[in-house]
Amino acid sequence: MTVSLEINSITAHYGTTKVLENLSLLVKAGELVSLLGASGCGKTTTLRLVAGFLTPTSGTIALGGKDLTRLPAYRRDIGLVFQNYALFPHLSVRDNVAFGLKQRGIAGVERSMKADDMLARVGLSALGARFPSELSGGQKQRVALARALVIEPPLLMFDEPLSNLDAKLRVDMRVEIRQLQRANGTTSVYVTHDQEEAFSISDRVAIMHQGRIMQFDTPEELYQRPANAFVARFVGFENLIPMKVVARKGEVATAQAPGGVTLDFPQRRFGAVPDDFVLATRADGLAVSADPASAGIPCRLGLRTYLGRAYQYQCETEAGHLIANGSLAEPLASGSAARLVPVPEQCCVLKPE
Repeated sequence: MTVSLEINSITAHYGTTKVLENLSLLVKAGELVSLLGASGCGKTTTLRLVAGFLTPTSGTIALGGKDLTRLPAYRRDIGLVFQNYALFPHLSVRDNVAFGLKQRGIAGVERSMKADDMLARVGLSALGARFPSELSGGQKQRVALARALVIEPPLLMFDEPLSNLDAKLRVDMRVEIRQLQRANGTTSVYVTHDQEEAFSISDRVAIMHQGRIMQFDTPEELYQRPANAFVARFVGFENLIPMKVVARKGEVATAQAPGGVTLDFPQRRFGAVPDDFVLATRADGLAVSADPASAGIPCRLGLRTYLGRAYQYQCETEAGHLIANGSLAEPLASGSAARLVPVPEQCCVLKPE
């Protein structure tokens, strides 16, 4: 049976330092949610609170409607996959996987069958008799995953599980984790600082900063429609341009950027545009044009770098320093004048901070 995880108004301190402040999060039954953010943002503290390794200052934690807030860790029945694998070096792979079943009093024959079945599901059937010291990093992580899954926990939690693996193996393992999680339908929380990892594996992602959730949404929504400037920068919107609406006609708002250039913002694409807002774009969201008649932001081109698919320019404008990608077919010289033309499909409108 799949269950939901509900965190309500959690506050947590380390000594006198507040780490989480009034944090709430609902993970739906069968959903995989990632907690994403830089070191110190509170994501691992959140995991440790849910697992029972820490006690919140205030707030509640419930799993399937059952209050876990003051329940000791060993009674929470949560599957955990750690960054450092946490395998028992003196036990075989099979016995490592079967350890949780033994603790739960599962009989020997049934225990062995369940362990062997789970080893088959993670592709390690032939390695059951080996010891952890005889395994590669990826194999160890598969054993740790099998050990967490075999007890059929209502909640599975991952703490930076792929950080010790090389880049290719990380990609392979995140696909395997997602496939196994979907096959089992286990409600899961995944802690990581890697944006690509979180977006590729998750149903929804909570971006955290200074103990708060800045936005909680699907990867697609986060990437295309960040809720604020912090999230925009976090997901790669390098350019934040202040704009002011100077005219409205029907469903089109005309706004002025620093330097005097005006741009149109149709409501069907950008929604309701406030009188003052910030236009957020990635480097691909500003096309570089040498045509002085282009409806773009005047700039002076600085350093040009070759990216393989485009030239990237460091640009000085009255809106500040901006980054834009230009065509490979028409490289422009550093120091020349140009215009930066926003690409509507790759821009979004944010409220000013």
